Amino acid sequence: MDKLAQKYTHINGWGIDIDPKNDPTYPIKKRTNEEQEGYTWQRPAQQQSHVEVLHSIERPNLSATFGTSVPPRGLSGQLRRYAFKYSESHYGHWLPLLLADRVAAVEGIVADLKQGRIPDFFAEKGRKAEWKYNPQRVVIRVAVTVAVATAAWAFFNSKRKGHE
Repeated sequence: MDKLAQKYTHINGWGIDIDPKNDPTYPIKKRTNEEQEGYTWQRPAQQQSHVEVLHSIERPNLSATFGTSVPPRGLSGQLRRYAFKYSESHYGHWLPLLLADRVAAVEGIVADLKQGRIPDFFAEKGRKAEWKYNPQRVVIRVAVTVAVATAAWAFFNSKRKGHE
């Protein structure tokens, strides 16, 4: 362990919790008076909601702060509203949220096309940086894609010729 600790001493704060004698939760956390009596602090003012904010059914009120940049809208918003009818311990909560994210991506592409902008998928996916820093992976990915597409084309073409 000492060799490992010396290896990373140049990283500020590395290994700060490595010594079990210096860990307040080891073996049993010793409580302070403040924790026993309750912390004395003023709760921050509740952020005002000017848009619809979805929150868990386990939490009856809004958290102190929340994001409002993208309120739920469209089909993805309907999926999100549906998801928040279920507990966070239920697949009915998480699976619709995953689907809503994918639907929101498609909605964004449609919105771009409606405004006359053609999305630059190459740039948005970071392909230029990937080509710069990992060209081998790009070549492998393109080769695999071409091979799979060619195999699929050959497979479906051979079935079509067999029926004639």
